Amino acid sequence: MFLIGLLTGLVEQHFTNVRMALAAHLEGVMNGIFLLVVGAIWNEVKLSPLLSRIAYWTLLSGTYGNWVVTTTAAILGTAALSPITASGHSAAPGPEALVTVGFILIGLAIILASSLLLWGLRRNAKAIPS
Repeated sequence: MFLIGLLTGLVEQHFTNVRMALAAHLEGVMNGIFLLVVGAIWNEVKLSPLLSRIAYWTLLSGTYGNWVVTTTAAILGTAALSPITASGHSAAPGPEALVTVGFILIGLAIILASSLLLWGLRRNAKAIPS
């Protein structure tokens, strides 16, 4: 993820919406760092096998999906849910709706993943059998 973010930064000037491409570059770099940190503490997270799988997959889908949706928005030039990076850009209703739904789903995935991580890192946490 970190490398994807760096590579996005090398080509950001070629996107329809350069500001959104910069956001995609930063999302890749920041989410890559986030995944590295989570990997460093993963053995300390105490969750049931089911919740552990949910946390794992929502982390991966949320971080990679964030880059994908932001990059898609940069390519299509959408303004969905991002008025600052839109800066005069807009697309047809279909792409705008696609990016809006993508950002909503990604936001929910990251919130769920972060909540599960915090829950599993409680001081007296014990893995809950599923």
